[in-house]
Amino acid sequence: MIRCVILASGSGTKLQSLLDSIFFGEIPELEIVCVISSDAEANAIVRARNAGLETSFIDPGVFPNEHTYDLAIRNAIRDLDAELVIDAGFHPGVGPETAKSYKNKVIAIQPSLVPAFQDLRGLAVHEAVLQRGLKLTGATAYLADEQGGVGPILLQKAVEVQEDDTAVSLQRRVLRQCEWILLPEAVRLWCAGAFEVRSGRAKRIK
Repeated sequence: MIRCVILASGSGTKLQSLLDSIFFGEIPELEIVCVISSDAEANAIVRARNAGLETSFIDPGVFPNEHTYDLAIRNAIRDLDAELVIDAGFHPGVGPETAKSYKNKVIAIQPSLVPAFQDLRGLAVHEAVLQRGLKLTGATAYLADEQGGVGPILLQKAVEVQEDDTAVSLQRRVLRQCEWILLPEAVRLWCAGAFEVRSGRAKRIK
């Protein structure tokens, strides 16, 4: 089994997509050893506890800066003896120390077709899509680079932008039709050894 820590701070819908995939036997190699959150009241924590998982709240407010908070996250993951880290909507995101320590072992997802708007997060991505008049958008599952940003791309999926879309309706559709599908699939393939990373690119080998 591959020991995994999930980082999640928000509503936990991406976490739930992973839990559903595990429940239905789609990722048999994965064992979630802990869900770590930066928000003690996040619904992601509630979902994790309802699934019988261990949870941990690491408060960013007690650390002097992002660097020390990142070190705390990295050390917590190490103490759990995890082999894989999944960013399922974690704020403030995966930091450089965690990303470097788990090179090619941090899977995350961005609600855009990278490289489009890869530096934006949340609703701001979908607002930018509408402002630019894009006809297609989607999501990208990737491995974090050494700064915690978008590294080797694993999977992408697109959806059409509708004429009457708002940022909220577009966000909802990208979540349902892209992010909730891509993240579990990327994790499943990674656990199955289906990717090989060379020269900063992820190649599908299975």
